[in-house]
Amino acid sequence: MTRFSRRDLMKAGAFAIAAPAVLRAHDALATSGSLNVYAWGDYFDKNTLLADFTNATGVKVNLSTYGSNEECENKLRAAGGKGFDIIFPSVDTGPNYYKDNLLQPIDESKFQSSLIIPSIYRNSLKLGAAYRGKRYLVPFDWGTEGITWDSTKFPGKKSGEISYGDMWLADHPKQTAIRQKSVFNGVALYLDATGELKSDRGMDLYKSEADSRRVFEGVLKYILAHKGNIGAYWNNATEATAAFTDAGCTIGQTWDTTGILLHRNTDKKWSYGMPKEGGLAWTDTLGIPSGAANVEQAYAFANFIYQPEVGARFANTTGYNSCAAGAQQFLSEEARAAFDAAYPAGTIDNLFWWPMQTDFYAKLRGEYVEKLTNS
Repeated sequence: MTRFSRRDLMKAGAFAIAAPAVLRAHDALATSGSLNVYAWGDYFDKNTLLADFTNATGVKVNLSTYGSNEECENKLRAAGGKGFDIIFPSVDTGPNYYKDNLLQPIDESKFQSSLIIPSIYRNSLKLGAAYRGKRYLVPFDWGTEGITWDSTKFPGKKSGEISYGDMWLADHPKQTAIRQKSVFNGVALYLDATGELKSDRGMDLYKSEADSRRVFEGVLKYILAHKGNIGAYWNNATEATAAFTDAGCTIGQTWDTTGILLHRNTDKKWSYGMPKEGGLAWTDTLGIPSGAANVEQAYAFANFIYQPEVGARFANTTGYNSCAAGAQQFLSEEARAAFDAAYPAGTIDNLFWWPMQTDFYAKLRGEYVEKLTNS
């Protein structure tokens, strides 16, 4: 997989969004009406991007939010693919939508694919964006799940040097924050690196049902032996932040935005970075449900949201990395500093990109998450 970084970034400048740049001739039908957007809870809460789209096109945006891929998937499935015009699923969950015909293929004559970083657009096809030769998902943003830590409690630790194993040190009881669904992958990477449980850097979780169960079982055994370290569980961005601000955790496996925004908005003692065993990398995408009622408006929105200036504003306010080509030219100095701190040399090449989910993996993960939660 081709890797990319944003090391050579230009300081952001002021800009304005002009309506004519957003719509093309065949988008005329999208200059009015409404659009139903179903997005992650922290995508549009701190910026004016939806209002800017309305001002540029006249399309009214109705926003609903979710906190997990399962929530998005289950709601769309319950409605038979109807009710929303745009969703933002993680690329590895694509197969969950395809088997029930919940998404429609992307019409690349209406979507300006040149707006996306080419390597990400190509590589997404391997991770779950396509089905039976057709593209259904378009990369929107990417990020990581690594480690957030209190630098006063773990002095001297740096991104690329801290370890998943640091979350399970005996002298830090009830101070570790984890998400049950992904902690298995982080611990699998750690145990593979130490030789305690070989798993081909966690890929055996996806190899076969027997291999997957072997790794899940070994990881669960390790976590339960160190369960006294767990101070909080989290399932969404709000819960992850509260684990550190309210529950007393000093270290945890979290999404990038948790640590970056804690450092930016709460206390400079908080750090976020990549464990030496490799951070978990994800790509969230833009998809159009099969029952979308406002398809022309959906394509107008897609062509708007991938404008370089818009992508940069999204990155600046959320802490996520935009897939819009050229967005790096408009990043704020603060966003650039956060990126450089989280991803020093070599850490991007060492990322573990979430593979496509298989039926046996999804089933076993649910089984072992339940075992961990109820233990």
